[in-house]
Amino acid sequence: MATVPPPGTAPPPGDALPPPAGPPGAPRRGSRRASRKGVTGTRGLVAAGFLLPALALLGALVVYPIGYSVQRSFFDRSGAGFAGLDNYVEIFTDDTIMTAVRNNVVWVVVAPAVATALGLIFAVLTERVRWGTAFKLVVFMPMAISMLAAGIIFRLVYEQDPDRGVANAVWVGVHDTFAESAGYPKARPLPVHPLEAAGGGAFVTEEPVRAGTPARLPLIGVAPAKMPDDARPAREPAAEPGKVTGTAWLDFSRGGGGTANTVDPRELGLKGLTIEAVKDGRVVATAKAAADGSFTLPAAADGALLRLPASNFREPYNGVDWLGPTLVTPAVIGSYVWMWAGFAMVLIAAGLAGLPRELLEAARVDGASEWQVFRRVTVPLLAPVLAVVLVTLMINVLKIFDLVFIIAPGSVQDDANVLALQLYRSSFGTDAHLGVGSAISVLLLLSVIPVMFFNVRRIRRETRR
Repeated sequence: MATVPPPGTAPPPGDALPPPAGPPGAPRRGSRRASRKGVTGTRGLVAAGFLLPALALLGALVVYPIGYSVQRSFFDRSGAGFAGLDNYVEIFTDDTIMTAVRNNVVWVVVAPAVATALGLIFAVLTERVRWGTAFKLVVFMPMAISMLAAGIIFRLVYEQDPDRGVANAVWVGVHDTFAESAGYPKARPLPVHPLEAAGGGAFVTEEPVRAGTPARLPLIGVAPAKMPDDARPAREPAAEPGKVTGTAWLDFSRGGGGTANTVDPRELGLKGLTIEAVKDGRVVATAKAAADGSFTLPAAADGALLRLPASNFREPYNGVDWLGPTLVTPAVIGSYVWMWAGFAMVLIAAGLAGLPRELLEAARVDGASEWQVFRRVTVPLLAPVLAVVLVTLMINVLKIFDLVFIIAPGSVQDDANVLALQLYRSSFGTDAHLGVGSAISVLLLLSVIPVMFFNVRRIRRETRR
């Protein structure tokens, strides 16, 4: 039994000090530490209990499919034979899949950059106008539309027929303002007419014309409804001494009847038709037909052949083939930007609202122009927000499927192909190859991981600040 030394004396060596006395009923230090460990353990079990359903769902819906896809990518079409890396080799040797890879690179580089740039411009400019909120609402509104609905809308927008496609209606309107289309694209002569083909879409008279002898230039192939609104009934050409006169008309009477090579009362003149007098391969005179089809050439046309140049019969301009092999990918990217520029604008506008205004005002006081303030102050301060928007859109475009599948016609779907669409076609198409489909899914996962890694590092760096 240990003895307590008197006050002021040191305890003998080897003797342990008794535990300090405390108030009656107070718990000892060791018991408090044990109780804390017990509480912590209880809380951990409770947290684990709440997390367990979510972890089970995560494992069933994310971890297991990823693991199975990686495993399946090393097997053949049937899944019974081990194929090694053959499926991955096919990704980079098959022309269709390589087109999808190249298109995905274009999507990742172009679409997020353009959407972010437009969002930045809209966010900055709408701060300076009173109706900025209404403009933001209009720009953000496409986000409320599903990808399927947006694809159907833009399939109609890019329609080749200008009467149906909005894009070509605008494009043709602008084009025709500066270069009017030909009025008679399908007009042609009959075999009994005094005209013959001259090559290149032009027509020429079989015999030279003479001054004082009227010339007749009949054509067919123009629907009466397509004739100019101000076209007048054709009249027989009148002879004029020293000049070559004639009439160009539509040698067709609505309802039938009439005589070939003869101007009948119900037949209309070909207003605006260009007539050239050609001698020895050189144009010596030119005229345009009046509303009744009549025209007059000077004496220099005497003895010349009359030629109707091909410009009279050029097919009307039908706009751009937006959904052709060349432009289908930019066209689909345009529809994506239309949808997601509003998303970028809203996030950037939120970041812009938090900028310290005194820095912007200080730059203006120091003599910086608005462009310099924007480039040297606003953009650097918005860099974290711009990074968030850019990374989010890059991850989004790697999964793009709906717009390409809906907008691109079947004939050019190979040209507009992307990895997500090819994954669908390889896994569920008529000639499905689940090994290749699984390899494409693994390639998509590997493409997303670097972007996600960059995003996580950026978030951690921002948190430390």
